[in-house]
Amino acid sequence: MVKLNRIYTRTGDAGTSGLVDGSRISKSAPLMAAIGDVDEANSVLGVVVVQMVAGAQRERLLRIQNEMFDLGADLATPWGGEPGAHDLRVTEGQVERLEAAIDRATDDLDPLTSFVLPGGDPVAAALHVARAVVRRAERSMVAANEAAPLNPAALMYINRLSDLLFVLSRHVNKMATGDVLWVPGASR
Repeated sequence: MVKLNRIYTRTGDAGTSGLVDGSRISKSAPLMAAIGDVDEANSVLGVVVVQMVAGAQRERLLRIQNEMFDLGADLATPWGGEPGAHDLRVTEGQVERLEAAIDRATDDLDPLTSFVLPGGDPVAAALHVARAVVRRAERSMVAANEAAPLNPAALMYINRLSDLLFVLSRHVNKMATGDVLWVPGASR
């Protein structure tokens, strides 16, 4: 259980941040960019969730928000292959759960005949913003992985999450306005 008595610690005033193992790295390091982008993605998911009505998709996103905190903890724990007894790691089971959710949502959708523009229903548009922010988090995680290896399941998880958000945006639009399709050259 986390207990915070005070929000500021002054330990980061010199431009470093602490990792789970006690080591400190620059706040400008690729790993810190990835952790920050995952945090931002989770915040955007919170904006999506508050716009949704109660239901299975909302509950799924609430669980994913919790998993995004787990992902941040995973990133903040240097990768050494096998997890230690107290290491919090994203698992392949979590990736498989995202894949199953993508498959279920896709089964209810028509095949795409064009690229989809972000928009339509306000919740679908917010899901597109979340998808784009998750893609940025993925790019940051890939850059961090190039500097020092990360948990491979964490990289798979963030990739599948953006796919799920795309499919959920289409699902929301199907129930509302329909997909907003790209018309190449329409404004020439």
